[in-house]
Amino acid sequence: MIINNEFEIGQSVYLKTDTQQLERIVCGICVSQKELLYELCLGSTVSKHYDFEITEDINVLKKIENA
Repeated sequence: MIINNEFEIGQSVYLKTDTQQLERIVCGICVSQKELLYELCLGSTVSKHYDFEITEDINVLKKIENA
């Protein structure tokens, strides 16, 4: 099986929908037969997300608008 993950464990990322644009760390990759989910850590909180929800680049405009 070849897994084409877009993000690596330990990489800093942001959620596209996060109005605060808080930095998260990829702490795991969950592989199943039909999907690939990334576990993202924000402090002691862990959440799972699809690759289309995640970006490497902070959205500064969104962060400023919601400050």
